[in-house]
Amino acid sequence: MAIDIIWIRDDAALAEHCAAWRRLPFVALDTEFMRVDTFYPKAGLVQVGDGEHAFLIDPLLIRDWSPFAELLEDRAVLKVLHACSEDLEVFLRLTGSLPQPLLDTQLAAGYLGIGYSMGYSRLVQAVLGIDLPKDETRSDWLQRPLTEMQVRYAAEDAQHLAELYAALEPRLTEPKRAWVLEDGAELVANLRREVIPEELYREAKLAWKLSRAQLAVLRELCAWREIEARLRDQPRNRILREHSLWPLARFQPDNLVSLARIEDMHPRTVRQDGNTLLKLIREAAETPPDQWPEALPEPLPPDASPLLKKLRAVGQAEAERLGMAPELMLRKKHLEALLKSGFPNGPYSLPDGLRGWRRELMGQALLDTLATAGQ
Repeated sequence: MAIDIIWIRDDAALAEHCAAWRRLPFVALDTEFMRVDTFYPKAGLVQVGDGEHAFLIDPLLIRDWSPFAELLEDRAVLKVLHACSEDLEVFLRLTGSLPQPLLDTQLAAGYLGIGYSMGYSRLVQAVLGIDLPKDETRSDWLQRPLTEMQVRYAAEDAQHLAELYAALEPRLTEPKRAWVLEDGAELVANLRREVIPEELYREAKLAWKLSRAQLAVLRELCAWREIEARLRDQPRNRILREHSLWPLARFQPDNLVSLARIEDMHPRTVRQDGNTLLKLIREAAETPPDQWPEALPEPLPPDASPLLKKLRAVGQAEAERLGMAPELMLRKKHLEALLKSGFPNGPYSLPDGLRGWRRELMGQALLDTLATAGQ
């Protein structure tokens, strides 16, 4: 069946179509972008599906995105996407807005027990019985004109995403639909949450092994790397490789030769930013003790594994009862945070990250499991 493709190449057409889309109960959204050597994604195409047509918006020609931003924020229109974390970044970069309410079909499939973390092509095949054309995601979406295969691939994405939603939606019970939307709102909230460069050291690998004085150096290195990546619009690892952060903070080289010997240190980084890094390390090493970061907690010891397994079993049992993918129930980082709150002897407290329906459904069962394990 041929897909009805409508191109949108100017601001007036975009405004006109956005007004029409805002009268619909839902729109399916997708993007094609390039992110080979940049920090921010570069939009090559934005697709909208309404179940009857595939609309292809050329972002290289649009100047006024405000009507599209209003569509994204219109709570009367459900926005349907698939595995959408990077699409959300594209929308935020283009329009300053994010879709709400948001239903992610990858999550919906997990809630329906169809499969967890299913790729789009596999899900379309499983639910609609349609084989999609060969993946074009690696092609150049900033080239013009786009190839016939690229156009077909992009249009089919928009068309079938709308059909996918139409097939999945009736199968979602009222609670599950609410949970999928809650998870969608959390995806949006996480992206809106401001990244504080000075806090990123907490996520660095092996940071817990460093002294407080060394953490002061790591804090500055991580903050500098993040700020420079954004300013230069380059990937973080192009600025400074992740595996270099810990040894830099640990050994604190004071000359270019020592710097070049640091594990995974790229020669380009030494050439371009070597002196800046040495100055940054030197100044951070002089941080007064009262301004050092607090020591970071160690990972859970091996003897916590049996408890972790028992907690995971709570989620698995609930998933089985509800016919859902068990991976959706309880995230490992939340279970670890719960254990860290009181291991080994308690008392334990539910972490902030474990919120919403998961907390209501399983919070008490998790605490009860820990209480009985300690007896």
